Amino acid sequence: MSGARGPSGRNGPHVFVDDLETPTLSDADEHHVVRVLRLRTDDVLTISDGRGRWRPARLAAGHVIEPTGDITVVARPEPPLTIGFALVKGDRPELVVQKATELGVDRVVPFVADRSVVRWDDKRAEHHLERLRRVGREASMQSRRCWLPEVCELTPLARLLEQPGVAAADREGDPVDRSTTTILIGPEGGWSDHERSRLRARVALGSHVLRAETAAMAAATLLTALRADLIGPAAN
Repeated sequence: MSGARGPSGRNGPHVFVDDLETPTLSDADEHHVVRVLRLRTDDVLTISDGRGRWRPARLAAGHVIEPTGDITVVARPEPPLTIGFALVKGDRPELVVQKATELGVDRVVPFVADRSVVRWDDKRAEHHLERLRRVGREASMQSRRCWLPEVCELTPLARLLEQPGVAAADREGDPVDRSTTTILIGPEGGWSDHERSRLRARVALGSHVLRAETAAMAAATLLTALRADLIGPAAN
């Protein structure tokens, strides 16, 4: 059934599999389902391929996943929404990916700004991206998404600024409206003068100065709420 919603918490935990016809759990997901969530034989759950399809299932003997209902197709939300964020310290990039995923953002893109303190070399970038993608997958399971988010490689800011519908978060910017589909979150030191000269659009996320991860969550909330018609367009 096309256009339906994803599963609710009443259907049990939500996990991802490669094939909905013959589903099997990865070792990590089997450990999560059996050891962390403590599911037992005959407990119910839902499975998704991460590409918009899901179905109810049960955990059979031997930790086998047995489908118990038809496949439901969930349309991809339109337009796709993106949060770009300048690299920040510690585990805060993971928090950005986790919360943006839970809120419904489709793509998360890290980038390096002129005033970024954090820099990733090639080896660190590979490690961090693997971790961020795992966080996005886990957050999708928790929030019962049927479309996995895209967590992109480290991307030059110049390339992001070329995207249609892009705006940079700025305290003195305009209200967010439906013409904005990508919001870029700068470093906590702010945008440089050079970067400001290249920003085609700026949007405000509130009247206060926000930490980078808070700004990313605020931006994700505004974008997804506008797309879902939970709030109206900004007044002129």
